[in-house]
Amino acid sequence: MELPGRIEAFAKLGEYLRERLPGPGEIPLSPGIKDGNIYPDPELEKVTQEAEAANPWFIPSFIRHALAETGRLLERKNLEEWTGRYPRERFEPLHPRVVGTVLAGNIPLAGFHDFLSILVSGNRFRGKLSGKDDKLLPFLAAKLVAFEPRLEPFLHFEESRLGRIDAMIATGSNNSFRYFEYYFGKYPHIFRRNRNAAALLDGTETKEELEALADDVFLYFGMGCRNVAKLYVPEGYDFDGLFRKMEKYLPLIDHHKYANNYLYQRTVFLMNRVEHLDSGFLLVRPERALASPAATLHYETWAGDPHLPPGLQEQAGSIQCIAGRGVGVSNALGVGVSNALGAGILRMVPFGRTQYPELWDYADDVDTLKFLLNLYEN
Repeated sequence: MELPGRIEAFAKLGEYLRERLPGPGEIPLSPGIKDGNIYPDPELEKVTQEAEAANPWFIPSFIRHALAETGRLLERKNLEEWTGRYPRERFEPLHPRVVGTVLAGNIPLAGFHDFLSILVSGNRFRGKLSGKDDKLLPFLAAKLVAFEPRLEPFLHFEESRLGRIDAMIATGSNNSFRYFEYYFGKYPHIFRRNRNAAALLDGTETKEELEALADDVFLYFGMGCRNVAKLYVPEGYDFDGLFRKMEKYLPLIDHHKYANNYLYQRTVFLMNRVEHLDSGFLLVRPERALASPAATLHYETWAGDPHLPPGLQEQAGSIQCIAGRGVGVSNALGVGVSNALGAGILRMVPFGRTQYPELWDYADDVDTLKFLLNLYEN
């Protein structure tokens, strides 16, 4: 099966999703209660209910958002632009490789890009799903095979051992990274560990920018590797103003798991006299560490452009991307980051766009498709 046929199959899957999900738009938050029938399609409604039952963090609003974003990515023009960046002949392997894949379950469809990349490259997908997200991807895979039956021999989900593989892509925690190295390090591989996003603010952000930043923080309850977990703010920053701009996510406090995390962290802070601010649904504390628990956000102060926050340099290997003003935050800052940390290591995105990567915005800045295309020799 040649590349145009694979692109056609995924483009049809994208059309299927876009017809039923015209776009994420305003996220109808209603955690703690059912959103009701948010799809005109009973199949999507059913798989959404199954996914939420398997993982209460997957509320229907966020599942809908993930499915709609997947539909956007699978527009034909996006698929053609993405694959057109690589030599065409590399997509037609004489001997496709079996790529084992351990998929994350922190947010809905976290492993879809690996699934897509393996099949588009002409290789064979053999995936081990997370128990936290084992409904959505098989559903989309079944739809894909219905659109293009020739893909069926190229994809398989394993319930236990992966079996024979030629290469490995695995995503997990820092602890599971050691497990990946021990068991699969002998194969050509991509191993990913914990990462988060950060945000740079100078105190002059508009209402619209701060409301967009709220999406970076709260989408998927902040559990994605692209969610903002830490802010860099100027001295004397007005957090009350920031909290007011984030109030569209106030309904999250009605979700029992989020509320439990919020109450637990608040109790720990109070008992240990940890300095913090409390918005009533989010806790913010000064802390050098990048990763923050659910319902909390870390922050550090910084002097502003052109001086880079020291934490960005120290934790570059744990930062997935940086949200800031404009596409490049600022020209001087963009140059500073490139000079200090190496071009391409830290990806700058506008406020509100951390959870909207393009197909060519690779996790950990590792080109997954290039890796897959180089697994074989024609």
